[in-house]
Parts: sequence; C-alpha cells; structure tokens
Amino acid sequence: MKENVAELLVEALPYIRNFSGKRVVIKYGGHAMVDETLRQGFASDITLLKYIGVNPVVVHGGGPQISKVLDRMGITSTFVRGMRYTDGQTMDVVEMVLGGKVNKEIVAGINAQGGKAAGLTGKDGGMIMADKLKIYQDSEGEQPPEIIDPGMVGSVSNVNPEIIHTLADKGFIPVIAPVGVGKNGETYNINADLVASSIASALNAERLILLTDVDGVLDTDGTLISSIGFEKIQQMIKDRHIQGGMIPKVECAVDALKNGVKKSHIVNGKINHAVLLELFTDSGIGTQVYKE
Repeated sequence: MKENVAELLVEALPYIRNFSGKRVVIKYGGHAMVDETLRQGFASDITLLKYIGVNPVVVHGGGPQISKVLDRMGITSTFVRGMRYTDGQTMDVVEMVLGGKVNKEIVAGINAQGGKAAGLTGKDGGMIMADKLKIYQDSEGEQPPEIIDPGMVGSVSNVNPEIIHTLADKGFIPVIAPVGVGKNGETYNINADLVASSIASALNAERLILLTDVDGVLDTDGTLISSIGFEKIQQMIKDRHIQGGMIPKVECAVDALKNGVKKSHIVNGKINHAVLLELFTDSGIGTQVYKE
C-alpha cells in the first residue's frame, strides 16, 4: 500500500514541477458542491495546489441553492432555453445566495483545510464587465425568428484580472461568484462556465478545469475520450455527437484555448479529489481538450 502511494507521488512529480507558479482556473459546481465528502475533498485539493506552488482560482455556480431560497420565498423559477429568467427580485436573491451564502461556504471550507481563501464577485474591483444576454431563436416553419429576453442574465464583455493577481500574489486563493456589472452599474447573473473560461483567458492560465456531473466527452460508443483536439470536438458538435448541456461546456473549453489557455479539462466532480487526479496522474479521469 505504501509503495503504491509512493508510486503515485513519483508519477505526480513532473506535473507538480510543470504547474508550479502557474494559474489554474477551476469551475466548481454540480454535485460536488452539495455532497459533504466531495466538498471537503475539493477544499483540500485547492489548498494542496496552493501549498505546492500552483495558483488556483475558483469560480463557482449555485443553481440548486438559488432555487431552494427562491422556493422558500415563494418566488417561482422559470427557465428560458435552460437559463433562469432573472427579473429584479430574482437577481437580488441570486446575488445574495451566490455572493453571500455559497461563496462564503466555499471560502470557509478552504480555510478550514489550512488555505487562505478570499471571496469575491465579479463586481469587486470591476473584475467582470457584462452585457445583457440576448437569445436568438431561429425561425421554425412559418414562425419568424425572435429575440428571447432572459432578464438580468449577462454575457462577459471584459475581465480585469488585477484583483485576482493582487490576492494570489499575497498568498490568497480567489473564490469568485459569477455576477457581473453592466455599463450603467446594473447587476447581471452570468453562467459560471462562461465566467471561468473568460477569467482563464484573461489570466493566460495554464489550465481551465470544468467540474461537472458526467465523466467528460464520450465517443459514439459511450466511451470516455481522455484527450481530444478542439477542431475534432467542434466537428463532434456539428455531427450532433455532443448534445444538450455538454455543448456550452465544450464551447467554453474551446473558447479558452482560442484565447491563450494551454489546455481545458471537463471532469466528473462526483469523483473525490477529481482535480488532483486529473492534473497529477498520467491518464487523468476526464476529457482533456487541447489546441491542435
């Protein structure tokens, strides 16, 4: 048993050496955020990364937590093309839950493992500037195309990473809620995968890791693809081998590569210590996407 542990440490050595001093952006969400064992495992993974010289940046979601609070308040959630319709009242709850309860729980979990985490939203330091998201519905049959309004849902227009650099250089682990600010000071709810991809690009990060509730990208036989070039993955989308909720995740992974990130990873966060297993083992556990 001890020999196996030693072999794993030796296997991890070249990866630790390669990632030392580099930025790694991790999108944290899904089942990994609600299962207590996985939450503790994630917090210890992030703390360990910092101690061995890697600079992790965490971007988190919080959809289920938002839904619970809205239900308690008697506010009905409605969804537009898979996105929560966000009116002013809902936006107040989103900001409160993401920037308050969820963010501070993640910060506290990392700190409990010996790390130094600092919670932020995209509004802090003007980090995330946003535009209102407009959804274009293509025409179907005799129906004309239309623009669907999802409310206060945004897309990232610019990332200013100055506050991230400042915190990381002082030994802190930034934990970021995906809330941005518009040109007139309005607040926008933004998809966490999109925010993580945009931040990774702004940081020229070594890696972007998207934790999800599935193993990664599967081939037509349902077998996990451990490594794939982004041109092939774009073809898989066109051929409809990649569908549904995996499409936006893959697109975020590809966009990051196009904007300077070295590699992206789509990983099953339901596996304990998923981040370490993906980064520091030869085979990994998810899908690695690279620029060809």
